[in-house]
Amino acid sequence: MATRLMSLVKIRFGGLQAVPSVEQEAARDLVRAREDCRGDLMRARHRLSKLLLRQGIVYSGGQAWTEAHDRWLRRQRFDNHITTMTFESDYEAVLTVKARRDRLDDAIAAMAAECEFTPVVRRLGCLRGIGTLTGFALAVEVGDWDRFTGKTIGSFIGLVPSEHSSGQSRIQGPITKTGNSHLRRLLVEAAWHHRARYVVGKTMRDRWELASPAARTRGDAGNRRLNARWNSFRERRKRHVVANVAIARELAGWCWSLAVLEE
Repeated sequence: MATRLMSLVKIRFGGLQAVPSVEQEAARDLVRAREDCRGDLMRARHRLSKLLLRQGIVYSGGQAWTEAHDRWLRRQRFDNHITTMTFESDYEAVLTVKARRDRLDDAIAAMAAECEFTPVVRRLGCLRGIGTLTGFALAVEVGDWDRFTGKTIGSFIGLVPSEHSSGQSRIQGPITKTGNSHLRRLLVEAAWHHRARYVVGKTMRDRWELASPAARTRGDAGNRRLNARWNSFRERRKRHVVANVAIARELAGWCWSLAVLEE
């Protein structure tokens, strides 16, 4: 019975999806563990910063959570020993979770370099904002890209507008936010990278070296198109948050086109 169930396919969003293998499920668990760790680190940092804020201590030396910020944290002293104990506990929690996140990052990078998802990860890396971690997460969470099209992938991730229709009336609202919230967050974050002027720097060239000429050409076209779309939204004075969601939806389509690209 178990063998029969494992051989079946299930219908999801109008497409056929094969039951994932043990290796594929392991890769997804690794990606999701890293996502959980990201949330834990954000909460640990939030607790530490709010503790300092309650003491009237605010960092003004530039961007937070850098090496300079860490040296500043280590210099903090308090008159109350209870507050000192609380600070040390919260600071230790930040360091512990950060170390765990770094270990997971190393594990994902090693796996992404040599596994069944490697070709897809390298092709996705031809787009701005999609490095190894993001590309690997997209590859393992979507799995079978062939069950989608460039138009339906946005629906799967929940980046399409909701709709309330009645008779001849058609009203569109906020995005549906259905499907995989992890994928949606990754694409929204990646979309912000296309806001800046498009320049092919060293990081992008290094990623292009790992991909085929067809993938590089496709990725370059996508980067130019998405940057042009951002400029168009700016000219129309679109709210940046709204514009970025639209870019993320189109970015999902470009990711699909690279994932299914035949080489």
